[in-house]
Amino acid sequence: MSARLEGIGVVLTRPRGAAERTRAELAREGARVFLLPALEIEDIAPSGETAAALARLDRIALAIFVSANAVDKGLAAARRLGAWPRALAVAAIGEATADALRNSGFAAVISPRERHDSDALLALAPMQSVNGKDIIVFRGEGGRERLREVLEARGARVAYAEVYRRVRPHADVAPVAEALARGEVHAVNALSAETLDNFVDMIGAGAARLASVALVVPHAAIASGESARHFARTVVSAHGAAGLADALAGLRVTT
Repeated sequence: MSARLEGIGVVLTRPRGAAERTRAELAREGARVFLLPALEIEDIAPSGETAAALARLDRIALAIFVSANAVDKGLAAARRLGAWPRALAVAAIGEATADALRNSGFAAVISPRERHDSDALLALAPMQSVNGKDIIVFRGEGGRERLREVLEARGARVAYAEVYRRVRPHADVAPVAEALARGEVHAVNALSAETLDNFVDMIGAGAARLASVALVVPHAAIASGESARHFARTVVSAHGAAGLADALAGLRVTT
């Protein structure tokens, strides 16, 4: 019996460490996996706001982490200043981020189950009663202001701890460009709009060949920008490598 993803070619654009783990799982199901990291994570020196927020963690009611990288870098930065306050609750955007917190020793994580974005987190009951509370948001440099705007409108005081920088890597795009030219790529997986934009820019003229390729994303908002228009269609996958595999298997049914 052939593996269910045999004959399916997919490009993973996430940072190489995470991509290697996902590649192994997809390859076990028969997929041909190409790696082209379109985003890298760099450490940054803490800004004044970040340093001040970290110094007063024991007076903060809630810490929100926007990504697994925010968990990794944020906890490391916080623990350099001392133990994590026991009373400080944690929340996560997305199941991968929530898993990273659980794997770091947090048993109780506030996180949406169905959708994996800021609005889904903001809709949860604990996010409604924040009037007068101090909240810290662990994130990368820059980014959307949605969390701060909504939480401050509800009466919270919000500070950012920006603990990493997202950059476009220098990568050899030739293997993926050649696979696209040979018709061996059936899907591209991108976990953020920034990653997708970087990928399309990196492959340059090869973007014209994406017209027969599916874009697979964990939520539809990623495909709302100009870069998604290069693709034949967008498929929204469930969480993790298993969800991605299911989405790729669905391509065989619909093609």
